[in-house]
Amino acid sequence: MKIDLAGQTAVLAGARNAVSDGVAAALKRNGASLLPAEKIPTGPTPDLLVLSHPLDLSADLSPALTETARQAAAAMAARGAGRIVHILSAIGLVPMRRHEAASAAMAAAIASLRVLAMQAAPKVLVNGVAAGFIDTENGAADPAMLSHVPLARGGAADEVVNAVLFLCDPMNSYTVGQVLAVDGGWAAGYGRDF
Repeated sequence: MKIDLAGQTAVLAGARNAVSDGVAAALKRNGASLLPAEKIPTGPTPDLLVLSHPLDLSADLSPALTETARQAAAAMAARGAGRIVHILSAIGLVPMRRHEAASAAMAAAIASLRVLAMQAAPKVLVNGVAAGFIDTENGAADPAMLSHVPLARGGAADEVVNAVLFLCDPMNSYTVGQVLAVDGGWAAGYGRDF
């Protein structure tokens, strides 16, 4: 996806995975300058902040990402503009019964993102992308999980990256507090025939 981020600065913080690596490359390709994540509290306020939560089924979500979002939103609002995009797992939208802790932690991250979206608007747009089962170089999604995905396949990291770029695009000026599910239809409902 091609968008115009010329002259904008971006920070990518949080978990490293195929999606976050793809977002970093796409932001650069589209003209943004990437600043180190450590610069958030002390450095210049970025135009874009992308927060990458773990996409695996661990419940190890760092509250530091929520605090980073709050600090950046305050600085962006004081400056007059900014965008924050969370990359999350779709298990925050539709819980998995065998992964209670991870589902609850991701749902809490989504709730925090929506609260911040209400607090920071209209100057700062806060949104998220909920990734489904993403095929990576480490292997494909579990076939049992894929049996619930209407598109019957795992996603590609680039499909999630394009959704993040959509939320970063300056032309997208009326989307706030939303979590776009890029999950092959998994969050639409239970996909098995009875």
